[in-house]
Amino acid sequence: MKRRSHPSVHGAERQNTDLLVLAPMALEARAIRAGAPWSRVEKIGMGPRRARAAARLTHQPEQRSALIAGVCGALDSQLQPGDVVLPSELRTDSKTLPCPDPTILAGVLRRGGLRVHIGPIVSSSGLVFGERRRELALAGALAVDMESAWLADHHAGAQPLMTLRVVLDTPRYEFRHPARTAVAARRAFRALREASSLLETWAQALGEREVVLAAPRASCAGVTRAVEIVERALAQRGAPVYVRKQIVHNAHVVGELERRGAVFVDDVDEVPPGATVIFSAHGVSPAVRRHAVERQLDVIDATCPLVAKVHAEARRFAAGDYKIVLVGHEDHEEVEGTVGEAPGHTRVIASIDEARALDLQDSDRVAVLTQTTLAVDETASIVDALRERFPALVVPASEDICYATQNRQDAVRAIARDCELILVVGSHNSSNSRRLVEVAERSGCRASLVERAQDIAPELLVGITRLGVTAGASAPESLVQEVVSALGGLGALTLRELTVATEETRFNLPPQVRAQPAAPAGDRGI
Repeated sequence: MKRRSHPSVHGAERQNTDLLVLAPMALEARAIRAGAPWSRVEKIGMGPRRARAAARLTHQPEQRSALIAGVCGALDSQLQPGDVVLPSELRTDSKTLPCPDPTILAGVLRRGGLRVHIGPIVSSSGLVFGERRRELALAGALAVDMESAWLADHHAGAQPLMTLRVVLDTPRYEFRHPARTAVAARRAFRALREASSLLETWAQALGEREVVLAAPRASCAGVTRAVEIVERALAQRGAPVYVRKQIVHNAHVVGELERRGAVFVDDVDEVPPGATVIFSAHGVSPAVRRHAVERQLDVIDATCPLVAKVHAEARRFAAGDYKIVLVGHEDHEEVEGTVGEAPGHTRVIASIDEARALDLQDSDRVAVLTQTTLAVDETASIVDALRERFPALVVPASEDICYATQNRQDAVRAIARDCELILVVGSHNSSNSRRLVEVAERSGCRASLVERAQDIAPELLVGITRLGVTAGASAPESLVQEVVSALGGLGALTLRELTVATEETRFNLPPQVRAQPAAPAGDRGI
C-alpha cells in the first residue's frame, strides 16, 4: 500500500514542531531524521542505564514534547515486521507505568497506510528469545524493547512522553538469526521512516487544553430504549435476532450488537419466515408492518415514542382531510415512515425556499409536521415561511422536534460562546449529529463531526486551547469518554461541564421483552 505524507499546518510556528525524538540506535536515529528532518533527534544508546540517563533530555523547560522511537521485538505472533506498536502501558519486571492515550497518533499513522497496534510494551534489560518471549506474550504484552519503560519512569517533563516502536523481529523470525531477518529489517526501518514522516501535524497539536463538555449529550431515552430492546431480545431468544435498518444511526452501536448476534437487514424480505424482527427507533410505514405480518414474522417495535407521536398526528390530520407539509429530509427513514402513514396527503420540504414555493390546492386545510431530529432554529424559520404562505396553517399543540434534540442543540449554543472548536461525536448518517455541527457553526464556532476518537485529525487542534465536546442523541457516552481520553494524550486537560437541562425521561419497553432483564451489556453506550 502506498503511504501518504501528512501535511503540516500552514503558518504554524516552527517552535510548535519542536519535537524531541529519542532513538536508541544510530540506524533508528537515521531513519527518523530522514522522515522528520524538522525534529530534534538524539541517539541515546541501548539498555536501561542509558535510557535512565537520557531522561534528563526531556526535563528542559523549553522542551514542549518528547517521543522515544525505534524498533522492537514482537511478542504477539500476529504482529509482522514493519507493524507499529503504540503502548497502552509500559512494563518492567517490577512495575507497570501508565501511558498517554495514543489513539489520535494511531489514527494519523493508520490513515498514512501503516498497520498500528495498541497494547502493553515490556522493557527488558537484554534481548528476549524463546521461552522468555512466550512468557511475556502469555502475560498479554504485544512487544518488547530495552528502553521505553526505564526512560518513562524517569521522565519528569510537563508534557506527555510518547512511545512509538516498529516491529523488527517476531517469534517466528528472531533477531538471533540475521539471515532470516534481513528483509524484515529493511521493512522495519522503512516503516520507522514513514511513521516519522507523519508526525509533524500531530506534534503541532500537542499541548495543554481546556475541554468543555456539553450537557445533555449522547444517548437519549429513545435510543436507550431501542438498544435495550435488541439486547433483551438477544438475551431472551438467542441469536440471530433481525433488525430492519440500523437500530439507531451509530456505527459503533450497530457493530457491538452485530458482534452479539443481531443481523441488520434493509427489508423484511431478508428475514426468514417466523423469525424475530425488530423495527428501528426511526419507525416504519404501515406497509412495512403489513408485509411483516404477511410473512408471519415475530415483530418487536422499537420505534421511539416521540416518532410514534408524529405518526399518530399524521393519521389524525389525514383523517381530517388536511394537506400535510412534513419538514424533513426525504430520504431519512423517519420521514419515509411518517409519509407512509398518509401518503396521499403528505408533501415533504426541507428549506425556506421550498416552503415559499409550495402550491397546495386547499390552502385552508394545511397542517405541518416535522422530522424530530432537525435543527430547532432552522425548522422554526421554515414553519414561519409556511405560515406566511398559508395563514390558516395548523401546527400540533406541542413541538415535534424532540426534547433531546432541542436540549443538545441548546447545550451546543451555550458552549459555542467561549470555545474555539466543537467536536461532535456521532456517525455521518446521524441527522441529529449533523445538525449539532450546523448549530455550532451558526453560533460562530468551528465544528467537526467525528465517529470515534481515532478519527480526530490533529490539524483541527493546532492552536486550539479551549474546545467543546458533545455527542448526538444516537451516540453512546462511552465514545465521548474515548474522545476526552484521546485529547488527554496530547497534553494535560482541564475539564468543565456546562449543563443547560436535566433529562429524566424514560420510556417503557414493549411487552415482548419486559419479562426478564437483559444479559449484562457490553457497551450499550447509555
